[in-house]
Amino acid sequence: MAAAATLSPSVVESTADNGPWAALKGKIKTHYDLLSEYYYSLWGEHIHHGYFLDDPLDTKEAAQRRLISLLLERSKVSAGSRVLDVGCGVGGTSRQLAREHSCSVTGVTISGKQVEIAKRLSNDEAAKILKESPDSLEDVGEEWVSLPPGKVRFIELDAEKMGEYFDGTEGKEGDYDAVWISEAMSHLPHKQLFFDNAFKLLKSGGGGKLVVADWFKAEDLNDKQMEDDIKPIEAGMLLPPLCTMSEYVEHAKNAGFKVYSEPFDISENVKKTWDISLSLIQNPSLWMLAIAAGRDIISFLRAFQAMRRGYNNKTFKYAVIAFEKA
Repeated sequence: MAAAATLSPSVVESTADNGPWAALKGKIKTHYDLLSEYYYSLWGEHIHHGYFLDDPLDTKEAAQRRLISLLLERSKVSAGSRVLDVGCGVGGTSRQLAREHSCSVTGVTISGKQVEIAKRLSNDEAAKILKESPDSLEDVGEEWVSLPPGKVRFIELDAEKMGEYFDGTEGKEGDYDAVWISEAMSHLPHKQLFFDNAFKLLKSGGGGKLVVADWFKAEDLNDKQMEDDIKPIEAGMLLPPLCTMSEYVEHAKNAGFKVYSEPFDISENVKKTWDISLSLIQNPSLWMLAIAAGRDIISFLRAFQAMRRGYNNKTFKYAVIAFEKA
């Protein structure tokens, strides 16, 4: 991973679809194409951690929405911003930002199935709004869905190619106020390439924000901790080698960012996610689907125990960070 970070963007771009990383991306795409509909039935529209309060009655849905609010609080992304939501899943965050923060959000994901679900859920929500308040929806064109006071659209796109895709032509303008990435960067093999592209796609003149929530390994782990706690997570969760928080900060500074909000370790607040997840996957129908889908899916589900163990041993971390384009 460190070696990849030293390559120039042009070299990384030319090698991004070759070798083991191409195979990994293929597995990730297949995984989410196969299982996203089922995940939605289990987890709902937010397929990410929740930020839990010390309250036994707190729900995963409230905690997931609270995590988005925390990211807004830490990053100070302005209401009405143009946002690129990278690794948008089935669009839960995109819709929340549009609905509650007046944002125009472009969600991108490597999974065509997730795009299909995200569009369906957004259109269903818009139809409900139209029924309740016929005059509230704007005409935003065929590509967008109006979710007053904001709007959303969804694109199937490999995040490592976003710098090429948003080339300044109509509909692909870039010039975003914020790039938002929640629990997706850990899947990307070439972290420096992502930071470079995010910097490129943010508005010129400074002030654009890169908003990050992600999984990390703790600093200064020994070989046994890596072998026992981190490698099972990497293998099961379809991850390239995990980074530390300080490595993300270094990548960001190399791309030209300054730190707007220092890494904020919220591991203790989010780890309950995996207690809930382990209870949800006891559903026999999910395991039947996993067996039919193949070994990678079974390994993914078994890695839930590894995630919980990593949190409990404090070798695996979750943090939110905000960067600003200088």
